[in-house]
Amino acid sequence: MKIIDRYIGKELLVTSLFAVVVLSLVLVLGNVFKQLLDLLVNQDVPLEFILSFIGYILPFSLTFTIPWGFLTAVLLVFGKLSAENELIALKSNGVSIPRICFPLAFLAIIASLTCLWINVSVAPHAQTKMKNALFNIATSNPISMFGSDQVIDEFPGKKIYVERKDGTNLYNILVFELGDGNLPVRVVQAQRGMLTTDLVNKQVLMQLVDAQFEQRDIQAPFDLSRIRQGITMREGTFPISLEELYEKNKKRRGVSQKTLEELLKAQDEDQVTAARTEVNKRFSFSLASIAFALVGVPLAITAHRKETSIGFLFSLMVAFVYFFFIVIADSVRNNPHAHPELLIWTPNVLFISLGVWMFYKLSKK
Repeated sequence: MKIIDRYIGKELLVTSLFAVVVLSLVLVLGNVFKQLLDLLVNQDVPLEFILSFIGYILPFSLTFTIPWGFLTAVLLVFGKLSAENELIALKSNGVSIPRICFPLAFLAIIASLTCLWINVSVAPHAQTKMKNALFNIATSNPISMFGSDQVIDEFPGKKIYVERKDGTNLYNILVFELGDGNLPVRVVQAQRGMLTTDLVNKQVLMQLVDAQFEQRDIQAPFDLSRIRQGITMREGTFPISLEELYEKNKKRRGVSQKTLEELLKAQDEDQVTAARTEVNKRFSFSLASIAFALVGVPLAITAHRKETSIGFLFSLMVAFVYFFFIVIADSVRNNPHAHPELLIWTPNVLFISLGVWMFYKLSKK
């Protein structure tokens, strides 16, 4: 049996590693272009930053690709064993299906423990470093934060719209200064302008041409009859502080970036449910490899197919259903009445229960 264990274990391990590499490559490249597209277009991003960003995004991708890749390996390896009648040969020699799956169980536990370590420790720290790296590369050249036909809301207390940007030149500019309740209290309109940076004083200088200032009533900012027309300037400079942006970035940490200790100590009533959901998600998600192993073996043997395309198709379908439940539970993480901290365990309960039942039926054949 040691030979059989080594054979099946090696096939599962090699196929899993290959699947994880391919899936991680796709997810990492997708995240790189999603997160860095504006920076790549607007400024020259150094190669070392791109490589470090890939290193930061990789742990988050592995939380998905390890169980998904393991599921793909289970479907491919056991589908091949079934299609080539190797399982029949083993069973005819008195080797049961549960015994055949010993190396699978061992690798499933290793995969789950690896995912648990990544989910609890590695991924939160990597996401924090990734956000900080993105913020630092953007603020090192704040002009890159402006784009054509975009609303820039990164600056606290301000919303800025630019119809067209050409280098450092801006055209048709609207600047809204926000008061309580995020309502506009002052509006600046300009036909064109130019951006310069003053990193020494931590500010961006917007030099406006043909600018008009409007002051809205604080009590009724949408009442047009109470708008007070301000001065009109041929040329003027509108400073935008970066200091508040730095402070905002320090405070802006999502639950996915917090450590397990920080989540367990959450006291804010609005964040308690989200923190509990995140804690349960990290532990629940770590069991995906075990759930996929239980479902994958009966599915692969029943399908009796060895084609790689069929294995990938089955893995895509199973992973989609599993991750769909995770996304649904995660979407209501701020609603305590929906009990998202319990809903997050739904896919594991369903898949493990279904897998145990299918595995039991299969072992009795």
